[in-house]
Amino acid sequence: MNRPPVVTPEEWQVARDALLVKEKAHTHALDALAAERRRLPMVRLDPGYRFTAPDGTDTGLAGLFDGKRQLVVYHFMLHPGSDHVCSGCASFTDNLADQTHLNARDTRLILLCRAPQAEIEPVRRRMGWTVPWYSSHGSTFEDDLGVDGGFGLSVLLRDGDEYFRTYFTRGRGVDRLRLDFNLLDLTPYGRQETWEDSPDGWPQDQAMAWLRLRDEY
Repeated sequence: MNRPPVVTPEEWQVARDALLVKEKAHTHALDALAAERRRLPMVRLDPGYRFTAPDGTDTGLAGLFDGKRQLVVYHFMLHPGSDHVCSGCASFTDNLADQTHLNARDTRLILLCRAPQAEIEPVRRRMGWTVPWYSSHGSTFEDDLGVDGGFGLSVLLRDGDEYFRTYFTRGRGVDRLRLDFNLLDLTPYGRQETWEDSPDGWPQDQAMAWLRLRDEY
């Protein structure tokens, strides 16, 4: 295996300190991006959209917010009539933590998909997830947001009776929110995927090809 050099603790500290300078610059760059994100223009949403809550009741946008001012929506790829559960969406959901601290900042996180609740419930029960999972079945909501049947993450804002979409990301933009990927990025082998710049001979698979539903490993 083509390992990095093995050095003394003193030499390692010099190299680590040099990398830390770059890491701090990256952190400041992320802070600047977050500041820009907070100033993005918003799109007003039609309050007439209807959804099905986890308990089977009909609800509107207000129900998704559940009294909070801010809402983070993960668009889960579970489609009507399909028994396929996206391993990427499932592993993302596995990473979601208790929402107590998020709620303390008047913010809520939910899952949303096109499948009806009758098809959501077996998946939720199998995986043991407790994050609120709503259905947009019969609604044009996700089409109107341009989700196009894929996965993604939207951020919404409620101001009284008005609702706005403030942000959307997909692909690698969602990656950076995952604890498992971020922890792997700190390790010598990384995510072990072919797109990564790693030393020759280190283990690598095609991107996401290794992911399974957690009860299938």
